[in-house]
Amino acid sequence: MDNRPIGIFDSGVGGISIWKELRAKLPSEDTIYLADSKNAPYGEKRPGQILDLSIKNTELLLKKGCKLIVVACNTATTNAIDHLRATYPIPFIGIEPAIKPAALGSSSGKVGVLATRGTLSSELFHSTAKNHASHIEILEQEGTGLVELIEQGKAQAEETRALIRKYIQPMVASGIDHLVLGCTHYPHLIPLLREELPERVRIIDCGEAVARQTFRILEKHSLLSGRKERSIHQFYTNKDPELLSLFLKGEDYQVSYLDF
Repeated sequence: MDNRPIGIFDSGVGGISIWKELRAKLPSEDTIYLADSKNAPYGEKRPGQILDLSIKNTELLLKKGCKLIVVACNTATTNAIDHLRATYPIPFIGIEPAIKPAALGSSSGKVGVLATRGTLSSELFHSTAKNHASHIEILEQEGTGLVELIEQGKAQAEETRALIRKYIQPMVASGIDHLVLGCTHYPHLIPLLREELPERVRIIDCGEAVARQTFRILEKHSLLSGRKERSIHQFYTNKDPELLSLFLKGEDYQVSYLDF
């Protein structure tokens, strides 16, 4: 048993969608969440910048005593996780678009992927698509501007709806029956996406799979918590604590500003 916290970092509030799945699957685990909103979006940065930011976040979480780190950002995973795993002596859980289940479930043979430039241009994304979806057509769409709107608290705004409509209509017209969300910010858009997508299109994100994998790795390495009392969750942001609190609505957790 190991009562040290799980660390989670993302380029802002997107990883809260992952944190909620982790809390549901692992209710006894303490967590520390870093929202690097000051540097969002990662998807528009160069690979070297993404790696440097991922190292910075990792080292801060290690200083806070984390036993495992979830890289709750698709772009950081695709650009940095191999280096992190080779450099630091704890397990890392990465995020990648859930292409495999979408490909297996598709009857039309066409799957849409909405992701950042950093994810869509990565070697990991292309190898995943090649290995698991070579028999279907993958329609890629860069979600330019969506992360910025979410980070401004505009996940349900009309300007966000207009951008979503612009991005998904060509994929829908092409006949997709699954839409893979390739950025952890994008599950915050699911209410709007469901209104704009036909019923036949299933939305796929990776949150539940990440939580299951985190449980497996903790169990494998004998790192599961033995805590009986209520778990402790700490949230830090380097930009706007009120925004992060907005995405934790209904939750009684304190969000602190931290200059990192």
